[in-house]
Amino acid sequence: MKKILILLSCLLYVGEMHAQTNQPAPAQQKAIAALIDRYSEARERSDTALLKTILTADVDQLVSTGEWRTGIASAVEGMMKSSAASPGSRSLTIDKIRMLRANCAMVDCRYEIANADSTTRKMWSSFIVVGDNGIWKISAIRNMLPAANQ
Repeated sequence: MKKILILLSCLLYVGEMHAQTNQPAPAQQKAIAALIDRYSEARERSDTALLKTILTADVDQLVSTGEWRTGIASAVEGMMKSSAASPGSRSLTIDKIRMLRANCAMVDCRYEIANADSTTRKMWSSFIVVGDNGIWKISAIRNMLPAANQ
């Protein structure tokens, strides 16, 4: 009996070690894409109430100027100031979603701001999103400017 229990324990352990996919399930992909769309909508409309429902309380953000925004109050305030200082149409296009755990993913997006002077500021944004009972929220944001030689 002891040998059977040891064998079963080993099989369960090996099963846990099996490489898991880092691709989101279709339902996860849809929910995460909807979250990024809501974030984009909130930024476009300067909707602080919506932002507060889709960001975690301890969200942090590193913007392309090098400014860190830590906590939801700082992040929302900074986002509103940034949107006011750089008016224009913003778009986020998901390039890749990589699951880090069943309830945590990294989302890489192309981030473009169409400026009033007809120029377009092209950047990258990476989001760390976390899920709890099917509710996904943004935990971290990193905005980056592409290298000059690209």
